[in-house]
Formats: sequence, C-alpha cells, structure tokens
Amino acid sequence: MKDAILRLLKERRPEPVSGEDICKSLNVTRTAIWKHMQVLRESGYEIEARPRAGYTLTGIPDRLYPEEILDGLSTRFLGRKIYYCDSVSTTNETAKELARQGAAEGAVVVAEEQTGGKGRLGRRWFAPKYKGIWFSLILCPPVLPPEANQVTMLAAVAVAAAIRKETGIAVGIKWPNDLLVSGRKICGILTELSAEMERINYMVVGIGINVNQEQTDFPEEFRESAASLRTASGIKINRVKLIRAALAEFEQWYEIWLERGFTPVLASWKEMSVSLHCQVRIHAPNKSWEGWAEDIDSDGALLLRLPGGELQRVISGEVSLRMK
Repeated sequence: MKDAILRLLKERRPEPVSGEDICKSLNVTRTAIWKHMQVLRESGYEIEARPRAGYTLTGIPDRLYPEEILDGLSTRFLGRKIYYCDSVSTTNETAKELARQGAAEGAVVVAEEQTGGKGRLGRRWFAPKYKGIWFSLILCPPVLPPEANQVTMLAAVAVAAAIRKETGIAVGIKWPNDLLVSGRKICGILTELSAEMERINYMVVGIGINVNQEQTDFPEEFRESAASLRTASGIKINRVKLIRAALAEFEQWYEIWLERGFTPVLASWKEMSVSLHCQVRIHAPNKSWEGWAEDIDSDGALLLRLPGGELQRVISGEVSLRMK
C-alpha cells in the first residue's frame, strides 16, 4: 500500500493528490493514508499536505530504496528482486546466505553502508553510509567453474560502461577488475562462488563504487590511492540512476557472454584497459614479477613479458602500474 501511494504521488507530481482520490483509487481509509504518509516521511520522502488540495510529493531522498531503483529499471531479470539493507557487514555475505536459501538468479542485495567491507586478497574496503553504491548480484550461470573468472571481468566492463554513459567520466580498467580514474581506484569487484566439480551452484558478484565521497572522507590510508566519482567530476552523482545503469549494462553483457562466449567481453575489456601495453609490477601471494603487460588470453589471464624475454602467464595477482 505504501508503494502504491508513492506511485500515485509520483504520477501526479508536481500536482497534489487529494485524499479522496487516494481512497477511491486504492480502496483505503483516510486513517490508513495518513499512517502510510507518516511512514514515507520517516523514510525521507518530503510530502506536503494542504487542506482541500491534498498531498504533494516535493522531495525524494538520496537512498537506494528498491522502489526507487525499480522505478525506471529496464532489465528483464536482474534486480527485479532487491533486498535492501541500511547497514550490513558485507552485501556478499548476505547474498551468499540468500543464495543458500534458494534466492532466484538476478536477485540483488544493496546496502547504504558496509561495516566489514572487503576487497580482493582480503583487503579492507571502506564503504561509508549514503556515499557509495555497495551491492551484490546472485547468479547461476550454466558454465563450468573455471569460467567463473570471466564474470569478474564482465562485471568490470559493465560497470565501467555504465559510469561512462551516466557521468561521462573516463574510467578505465586495471587487470583484472579494478576501475580507476586518473590512477586512483573508484570501484572494486569481488566474485565468490559455491561450486562442484562440473557445476556452479551459485555465484555472488560484489560491486563497490565510490560515488559521492569527498577526498577527506577517506581514511588516511586510502587518500592517495582512492577517489570517488564526485571528486573526479566535481559534482554530486545520482546514485539511483547509476545503479540502474549498472544493472542494465550487466544484464546486457551477461546475456552476450552466455550467447556468444567470452570473446566480445574480452574485446571491450581491452578497449577500456589502462594496464595493458605498459610496464607493470605484479604481486602474487608467493611471488612478484616486473615486466611488460603484453596481452590477456582467452581465459582472462595476464600475459607478462619478463625482462629476459620469457612470457609469464599470470592467473591472479595485484598489478601496480609502473609510471614513466
């Protein structure tokens, strides 16, 4: 009922909707209307009530509410079920629990804040309240487990494309899935899965985008390496529009990948890459290399040309760009 009232207010905006019209349209009492209006106001919606005129929606909160994301979402299955959390340890942990309970493919967990956010290789991820977009997707791709790594790179392509379209910011991809602006990280992606030998039970793709942080919002340890879309553009970004764009891009690329394989995804990844055809240092858990990032193979591994001429295939690791 709350969502139905909100839809009516949006449809008539900026004109008021009378209490009588709401009663007739939704078959609800005036007392019930008043109660739902209070709930909407407590959720941050600005609603003006005027005698003999009715209710007018005058302001929408900067929140990632499911009803706001769904209002204008163009996807077929991705994000059609959204689990909203004001604060959570990590959206990936919540999504994995939902997947274990049988949540459908395409379900999304979104949070305003993550208190235990983490990135690749167990690193801490700073995810403050109402400043970024922290969300996880539940997927069940009909592929073999070794192909799961391709979805991580697919996610990087999708989110980079969404940011470019929605903001015009020239975001690039650092192998395998970090998004950078002017050398600073603005988005991280963490993929986790439950699988058997020849089957993926479910996959969770966690995405964290730094959207509206000021540089001083970042802890001291991140200020040199991290940035946000706001610091890159100088303006506040609409988070709801951006997550809608990201979901639409992801679904489009996911369906391309299922139909045509990894080749078109990899081609777009290479076009957006900022870590190919340059000198890099790669840190793996037990080893490090320096060399020329020559190419990405069909499995998404980095092909590194070592100083002695040998070609090293790197499956995972942390890339540092070697600036001239």
